[in-house]
Amino acid sequence: MFINKRVFVAEFIIRPNRFEAYVNLNGEELIVHVPNTGRCKEILIPGSKVLLREELNPTRKTLYDLIAGYKNDKIINIDSQIPNKVVDEALKNNKIENLIKYNIIQKEKTFGNSRFDFKLSNDMGEDYYLEVKGVTYEVDGKSMFPDAPTERGRKHLLELIEAKKMGFGAGVLFLIQMNNIDDFSPYDDMDGAFGQALRLAYNEGVDIYAYECEVGEKFITLSKSVKVVL
Repeated sequence: MFINKRVFVAEFIIRPNRFEAYVNLNGEELIVHVPNTGRCKEILIPGSKVLLREELNPTRKTLYDLIAGYKNDKIINIDSQIPNKVVDEALKNNKIENLIKYNIIQKEKTFGNSRFDFKLSNDMGEDYYLEVKGVTYEVDGKSMFPDAPTERGRKHLLELIEAKKMGFGAGVLFLIQMNNIDDFSPYDDMDGAFGQALRLAYNEGVDIYAYECEVGEKFITLSKSVKVVL
């Protein structure tokens, strides 16, 4: 998908809280919104290069969203609203091989006590619940999730197990918001309960997908699958 709004390169200064950061844009210090509640400490380093998306909304406190950062030469998109849009595009373009047979795509559908990102269906009456998780943490080509504890994420996995037991298709897709990734794993040192739930989900028949993206300053698109190591 292409980013249709204007994008600017800035220098990261500091992130005083989860939602805001200070950057230097053309010599001016600005406060910007950070659309990601994860830690992103290995990306948002003082003096590093970041990307800002202009948001011309008069009701907003800030003019820009900090949507990506450079880690050496690699661009890592950190916008938490992007993964669902990228996966929606990929589903419509039949880029996720195991899900090609589903031609009806619905967003934000409730199941049990959870709301999953997608409910997929087809003309044969088959239904499939898909949850999407954006991944921004990477070390030496190995990507992991989550980069902050997520009880909500664990509950999603348990609900996917219930969907599978009731005869529906169920899966979780980890969208790695960068390229050149060797494999994906749960980040057990950050949230062991999530890792346990992910392995339980796999053993109960829930599909575990990981895909990396091609990322530029004005685009991000799902590219290829990545090996999942549980």
